[in-house]
Amino acid sequence: MNEVGSALSVSQLVNTLKNLIEAQLPLVWVEGEISNLARPASGHLYFTLKDAGAQVRCAMFRPRAGLLRMRPQDGMQVLLRARITLYEARGDLQLVVEHMEDAGLGALQRAFELLKQRLNAEGLFDATHKRPLPAMPRRIGIITSPSGAAVQDVLHVLARRFPLIPLRIYASSVQGALAAHELIEALQRANQEQACDVLLLVRGGGSLEDLQAFNDEALARAVRASSIPVISGVGHETDFSIADFVADARAPTPSAAAALAVPDAVTMLEQLELLSARLQRHMRHRMESRTIHLDTLTRHLKNNHPRQRLARMNERLQTLMARLAGAQTRLATQRSHRLDALSQRLFNRHPEHKIDVLRARILSLHKSIRFQNERALIAQQANLQQLGARLHILSPLATLSRGYAILEHVNGTLITQSAGLRIGQSIQARLADAVLHCAIQQIEPVKAADTKKGQKALF
Repeated sequence: MNEVGSALSVSQLVNTLKNLIEAQLPLVWVEGEISNLARPASGHLYFTLKDAGAQVRCAMFRPRAGLLRMRPQDGMQVLLRARITLYEARGDLQLVVEHMEDAGLGALQRAFELLKQRLNAEGLFDATHKRPLPAMPRRIGIITSPSGAAVQDVLHVLARRFPLIPLRIYASSVQGALAAHELIEALQRANQEQACDVLLLVRGGGSLEDLQAFNDEALARAVRASSIPVISGVGHETDFSIADFVADARAPTPSAAAALAVPDAVTMLEQLELLSARLQRHMRHRMESRTIHLDTLTRHLKNNHPRQRLARMNERLQTLMARLAGAQTRLATQRSHRLDALSQRLFNRHPEHKIDVLRARILSLHKSIRFQNERALIAQQANLQQLGARLHILSPLATLSRGYAILEHVNGTLITQSAGLRIGQSIQARLADAVLHCAIQQIEPVKAADTKKGQKALF
């Protein structure tokens, strides 16, 4: 059977295979060693990826090559993400590379992501497990290398922000095969001593391999098991470690971790000065208010003193007596004017038949006037006696006759309050019929209720 008419050309065959490969095979990850690396002026990269048993040609075109953060070299072990295709001109299998990274770093990054996902699923990163940081730690523990730059940065920040807090350094290596083990031992030693209120787990920046000790699972579990709050400050701001996620607080740098652990003394002093000024203003306002209230009470007490009340009653008595005298004068004047008028009328009506009637009437009027004068005088005298009796009741001498005494200093000045008196001081008590010379044996304050009762008893 002649099948020459159905034969494929080489181009058709290669193109068909290319289409099948590209359609059936997705992006793949391939690891191998670079060889025969070429960098033409176009910016593309051409190289061979090989291992001990095989090799494949690779091309990474300029748009993707320009995004590389590494510089590929012959002999470098790399991890590629690529599309499988055929280079039609030669019919060679070829990888079109989309992404390239160092194989060692890629393995570390994948291990980091897997551990992060597993610990997160276990709940080690949950915010509910994180302990609050002390507002004012009594002592700060620093877990780091004593010879590294990170510890100097931490010490500088702590000395600047709050130099009074004592420090304790738990020495450990922060890089290398033994670093994770030493960091765990330092963390456990700090928890056994219980000498610190917060721990700083810090180191400076570095590559992913340099920070690998802080991605250790055992260290992460030790940080979560710590009874002392832990602040993680590992690497630079863009670096993240497993210790950052599991710690009670994460700081972007060691210096930031130190700043997070202590308050700023300058800010605290400013707040204290502000609170002190506010307290002084409050106390000054309160003192002014109390002084005004005391002045008001003093004036009220002075106005209600018995001497002041007696003086006001005396003024009222004088006013009443003056009014009484005026009334008597006006009454006498009125009676005199009326008598003169009647006499004038009698003189004007001289006829004898009216003389007796008028004389009798005059006598009657005289009697009525005398009776009214006597009655008015008796009423005024009775009122005067009542006022005198009330005045006598308000008199200090009347108070003395009821059993009270007036306290005086030996020089005769009155004693109205206990201020200025002392035990053993000589004073005198004036009674109604004698003066007693006494000495103070005890001074006992009197409650406000007792004072009001005593004032009522005086009146």
